[in-house]
Order: sequence, then structure tokens, then C-alpha cells
Amino acid sequence: MTGPELFKPGTFSLGCNYWASNAGAFMWREWRPDLIDADLERLATHGIQWLRVFPLWPDFQPITQLRGQNGRPVEIRLGEHPLPDDEIGQAGLSRLMLDRFAAFCSLAEKHRLKLVVGLITGWMSGRLFVPPALEGLNPITDPTSIAWQVKFVGAFVREFKEAPAIAAWDLGNECNCMGEAPTPDAAYLWTAAIANAIRVADPSRPVVSGMHSLSAPTNNVANPWRIGDQAALTDILTTHPYPYWVRHTNLDAIDDFRTSLHATAETRFYGDIGGKPAIAEEIGTMGPMIASDELSAGFARVNMFSLWANDCRAMAWWCAHDQTELSAAPYDWNGVELELGLLRTDGTAKPVLAEMSAFGKFLAQLPFPSLAKPETEAICLLTNNQDDWAVAFGSYVLAKQAKLEISFRHINQPIPIAPLYMLPSITGANCVPRRKWLELLDRVNAGATLYISLADGIVPDFNTTTGVEIVSRAKSAQTMRVAVPGGENLELLGGDDLVVNAITANVLGTRDDTGTPSYWSNRFGKGQIFVFAAPIEDQLTRRPRAFSAVHSAQYWRIYREFSRGACEGRLLRLDDPEIAVTEHHQPDGSTIVSAINHSAAAKKVQGTISRDAKVERVWAGTVGAQGSLIQIAVDGWSSALFQLHP
Repeated sequence: MTGPELFKPGTFSLGCNYWASNAGAFMWREWRPDLIDADLERLATHGIQWLRVFPLWPDFQPITQLRGQNGRPVEIRLGEHPLPDDEIGQAGLSRLMLDRFAAFCSLAEKHRLKLVVGLITGWMSGRLFVPPALEGLNPITDPTSIAWQVKFVGAFVREFKEAPAIAAWDLGNECNCMGEAPTPDAAYLWTAAIANAIRVADPSRPVVSGMHSLSAPTNNVANPWRIGDQAALTDILTTHPYPYWVRHTNLDAIDDFRTSLHATAETRFYGDIGGKPAIAEEIGTMGPMIASDELSAGFARVNMFSLWANDCRAMAWWCAHDQTELSAAPYDWNGVELELGLLRTDGTAKPVLAEMSAFGKFLAQLPFPSLAKPETEAICLLTNNQDDWAVAFGSYVLAKQAKLEISFRHINQPIPIAPLYMLPSITGANCVPRRKWLELLDRVNAGATLYISLADGIVPDFNTTTGVEIVSRAKSAQTMRVAVPGGENLELLGGDDLVVNAITANVLGTRDDTGTPSYWSNRFGKGQIFVFAAPIEDQLTRRPRAFSAVHSAQYWRIYREFSRGACEGRLLRLDDPEIAVTEHHQPDGSTIVSAINHSAAAKKVQGTISRDAKVERVWAGTVGAQGSLIQIAVDGWSSALFQLHP
């Protein structure tokens, strides 16, 4: 895969984050090209296609601040030597380190590995690395620090813009951890400075964000690092979806349905909100105290199938090698950093690397060059006052269980045309601006469907549009349950104690203690509005084992009910909530179907297909059809992949 092909629509590539096996973050000081050559050969042999690499900031820009009387700054030098007069010298870069990086690029080219270069590597594995001259300054807001970062980036990129191994420039490793951004504007300005410096030096390659832990809302000042800002300034968004670290994702075991969907959910969340391609740039299980090697391999396999099928374009493991024999900080500080590699300290491969190799070979043998993006059936609108990620994650998992394809937007963004809109877990008096509410009602009046789930949110004309009279509303003092179509009684998680009279509404579920409606629909013009009286998306996300087929109630049936009309065009219908199905309408008129088993156990399931569809080819799993009935057998944490043709 060439550099320009990385991260393009329909493609999927496999990478890893690389530090040399002998030295970790200190590889440039403890330079061993012979060992690096052997490292790259092993990785390439096992099917790794690209590496994310890190020119450690103080090694490549080892500037010192010389001071005079009373500590007054006098001159920036390279150690004791004045800065040379050429561009590299004036940028404070080390020619020795640049020569080593050039040699590294040649080794990568030798092994046909592409490079994504994390330029400002000031944060790594729990330690801040800063040039001596800039210590004590906030790298995100201090003008002196930013100026030297811009010099670094401009000179470095110009030096290597002709290197064929380099596929993309990454801003740096999780740079939002280097220093506090007091406002979103501060985060925006830092990002703009670095991204623009890259583009001035090399407009030919994509700019990769390299960030994690971004927020969606335009009004959330609690997290100044925003998806929209990164999307406006870079070409490719990135997630680092570690179950151990990302909020709301460490409640279940690695082999839980929800955990295995985390990377896809978060990457689609970023990509949809940002309107840019998004990749899982760092992923892993965080070592043997979290999951066994075999379990980690299964986790990798199902994530590769899921990310690929959902247009997430790439997955890179953290990291290439275990670092069990390194004693310098941060490896001395953080035990979690030592056993995360694809390769053990002795150079032997872990099962995860074998899975990545097998998946790369699987993709290479497919007869179609790319996979069309699944058709979106619903727009999931995140609203003001929410924990945006909690609501997005819960919505995504429920949608996958119900075989509904959703795309995320924030309520303050333009709303695309769609047959189905979702307002999950609405919260607060200003959750939906009036103009946006009226826009949605116009869409419903013209024939769309709207689903709303209630926290304590308030929208105008709710009673008349949803066909009920709310008599009273209070915080609940007891567990409330509701019977819904096709499932057992469900707890109204986090819902208010509502007393509701149905006026024109069609009641779909009632409280088992009072009989008051808790799930209902109402005709509105040519369309329909569904309401569920509890913020299940937010609440399920916060509860352990909430989506497990063994331990949880079937909340996904609520989604199945309101999405029936939007999903009429689906060719395949299955009920198993642990199998996620995507349909990809290919240019030749066929449809590629991916049925991913997110459980560790092998499954045999039966469903139906459209009467005019026939199974043409099968590339994974076992698939048989007779008339409209279809049987699918799929291994644990794997996928059935087949072609349907009209």
C-alpha cells in the first residue's frame, strides 16, 4: 500500500506505534540501526504496513537557554554552540538526529513500510519531554515554546518531504496532554500553528491529528479540545480507544459486546462529528493484567473486522515491542507501559500479531478493491448539557444490536436529510435550540421519524407533538419498570416519575405499577414521533454488563421498534443482538454483507433475506440460503462476509 493510499475511502491498513526494541523512547540517543533493521523486518514479515514513529522533541531540538545577569535570557544555543546559520541550525535541530531519522526512513523503505510521523513528541507514556530551553513553559500557550515548535516542524518537514517512506505528518503524540489549554481558542490556535507549519512545508501529504479525548459540543468549555476544531485544521482524525483509559469503557471485560464495539463507536463518533476520515491510531488491551494473550488476539480480530466494515480505515496497535527491560522514566514509573507489544522482549510474536497478519492476507485475497461505506439509516443528534460520549456510545451499541446504522451529529451542526432522527437522553432546559426543534418537526411533518428518550430535557410543544398530556413530573423514589413490545419488563433507568395521559398517542409500553404510558408513538403530519421516558443511552453506558446478552435486559428492542420503517431497505434481517450487520452497496450492483459476531462463542443463526436477493459468494463464515431463509455460521469474534445479488 503506497503512501497516498493510506486512509483513503474503502481501504483499511494495519499499523503499529514504533519504538526500537532496545531503547523505547530513547532510541534516537541509543541508536542501533542493526537492531532497528531486524525490528522492521519482523514487523513487515507479519503484515504490518505502516508505523507511527516519534522524533522525540528534546533529542531533535536540543536547545538550551543561556542566561546573563539576574537570570536574563541572552541566547538560545545548541549546548554551548551558537545556532548554525542554515535553516536546520536556526530551527535548533540536531543534524546528528536528522541523519539518524534519514537512515530510519531508508530502513522503512527497504522493508516497504510507510511512516506516519508524530512531529511534536513531547508527551510519551506518562512523561513530558521538552527541550531544556523550554522547560517550565506551557507548550500549548506559551509564545516562545510555540515559536520553537513551529520552527522545528517547518524545518523537519522540509528536510524529509521527499522521503518516499513518509505517508503522513501527525501533529504529535497526544499533544493535548503536554499542557493545559485554558480555552477552546487556545487549543485551536496551537493546532492551527502546527498544522499550518506542516502544510507550508509540505502541502502534498495529509495532516493527522494524533489527539485523543476530544469533545463534540460547541458549548462545552470543560474540554477545550474539540472534534470540530481538529477536523477543521487536520485531514485525518484519530482515536486512541483503549478500554482501560477511555471513560465509560472499563466497566466490562475485554470479551464483552460493548467493549468490542468501543473502538468502532468512538472512531465513528469522531469521524461523523468532524466530517473527516477517522482511524484507530492506538489500540490495545493494556497487557496481561487486563487480558490474556489469546483474549487480546480475539479482541484484535473482532476490532479489525468492525473497524473495516464501518469505514474506520486503519488500526494501529500500541506498540511494536514489549519494554520490560527498560529502567528509565517513564518505564520505571508506569508498569502498564511494559507489556503492550506485538513482539515480546525476545523477539517472538504474540498472538495479536498473528491475527493482524491473517487479517491483512484475508483482505488481500478479496476480489473487490474497496468496501463501500454502509448506508446511514438514522441521524443521532447529540444535544446540549449531555455527556456527549456516554450518550453516543450507548446509542451506537443499541443501534448495532437492533441492526440500525446511525451517523452522529451535534444539534448545533447542520442536520442532514434522513428517514430517521434520534434525540437520545435529552437533558436540561436548553437541550435543543428552538430553531432546531422546529426544523426536526418540519422533517417529521414531511414523513420522517423522530425518536426521543427523556432525561430531564424540555422542548417546546412537547405534549401536542407527541400526543400526550404530562400531568406531573418528579424524581423517582423507587424502581420503575415498563413492558415493551417483544421483550421483558425493562427498568426505566434514570427516568423521572412521570404521570402521563395518552391523548392521540399509541401506547407501546406502560409502567407495571401505575399503568402510565412510558413508551409511545404519535403521528405528526406524514411522519411519526416515538418517545421513551428514560435516558437509557446515558444510563446503560454507565452500568457494568448493561449490554451483555447474558446479563442485560433487551433495551435494543426499543430501537428495533422505532427503526422498522427506516430499515425496510435492508436485505438481511437477523435478531441476534451480538451480531452486528453492515450492508455495503458496491458499484457493480451487488451488496456485500458483513455479519460480525461480537461474542467469543461461535454462533449459528437464522434470518431472512429479501426475496429477490441471492447469495453469490462467501469469503468468511458459512452461509446458506433457501428462498428467503438464510443460515449463517460464524466463529467467535469473527465475521461472516458474503455477497448478495438481486
